[in-house]
Formats: sequence, structure tokens, C-alpha cells
Amino acid sequence: MGINGTLLMMLVVGIIISFAILGFFIWGAKNGQFDDSEKMMSGLLFDSTEDLNDAKSKEDRVEKAKKEHKKSKSQK
Repeated sequence: MGINGTLLMMLVVGIIISFAILGFFIWGAKNGQFDDSEKMMSGLLFDSTEDLNDAKSKEDRVEKAKKEHKKSKSQK
């Protein structure tokens, strides 16, 4: 078994491990392993009114920019 055989074996093992990791990730995502609703809900408790107002104004600016972009695109 020369260097070519070793490289081929490493490639096959690497691909098998990669697919196994991808499979575990997909399984975890489908089963909700990455959902953290507790953190999201507790984060709301500690936000100040100013932080919430800033987030809302940023969201409004983004929405306005999207509408303007869509409007300018349709005029062309």
C-alpha cells in the first residue's frame, strides 16, 4: 500500500465522517435540538424600553428601504 492507497483511504474515511456529522446535524435540527425558546423569552424580560424602541425603529428603517428599493426597481 503506497502513498496513493493511503490518500485514498484518508479521503474515504474523511467523506464518511463528514456525512455522519452532517446526518447528526440534520437529525438535531429536525428534532429541535437547537431551539432555545427559554433564552429568547428570558431575553425579553431584561430588554429596556429604549432597546425595544431602537429595535423597532431599525426594523422600520429596513422596511422603508426595502419598499424604496422595490419602488425604484419597478420604475426602471
